Amino acid sequence: MSNRKILWLSLFLFLSIVSFVFADTIYLKNGRSINGVVNKREGDEVELAVSSGSVTFRKAEIRDIQIADQEVNSRLRSNWQAQKIQIQNRIVSQKLLEESKPRSVEFSGDNQNIYVKAILNKKVEVKFVLDTGASMIMLRKGVAEKLGMRVENIVGDMKVQVVDGRMIDAKQVVLKSVSVEGVEVHDVPAAILLDEVGSMGSVGGLLGMTFLKKFNFKVDYSQKKLILEKI
Repeated sequence: MSNRKILWLSLFLFLSIVSFVFADTIYLKNGRSINGVVNKREGDEVELAVSSGSVTFRKAEIRDIQIADQEVNSRLRSNWQAQKIQIQNRIVSQKLLEESKPRSVEFSGDNQNIYVKAILNKKVEVKFVLDTGASMIMLRKGVAEKLGMRVENIVGDMKVQVVDGRMIDAKQVVLKSVSVEGVEVHDVPAAILLDEVGSMGSVGGLLGMTFLKKFNFKVDYSQKKLILEKI
């Protein structure tokens, strides 16, 4: 078991032991006892709240129930909530720490283009050309349709300049998420191109600066890796 897992397990057990010192107690006929807060007793069942949720027992299994003071149980519930918030904050902090570490993303390419795969809105995989000259992500109309967008109903008309210098019609949208090898950015502005751009070849679009500006990034051509470090 890793040191991190041992630390989390120890923290959980410690908080659980502290929480149960003055709780309600259900004594079972098999000799076991369970601490928590009795939520309700209905029919043949008793529901006991514990720090991680609740558990239900049949009254036929129970030998005795010891009820703690109501004020004590109220403090116990407050402690559980505080513990959950503390654990959630630790998880968020750990996640942010992990996300801030540089990630290496393998890419394919030729002398002119770098190709990177991304997942849009957690459901559609798209092959992009990495383009630092594009002010935003640019998508082919067919990709937008795969995402369930009805392009003709989208407001936000705009014009964008493509590689050959032409200005073409587009629609501005916001992608819920763009993920490249697990590195994810939310609420990313993008443009849906209404005309075909021959220079894109068979790719689904351009991975532009509305995604890339969230990172310090470096292209390692020798290893064919894109290094992303979240800002």
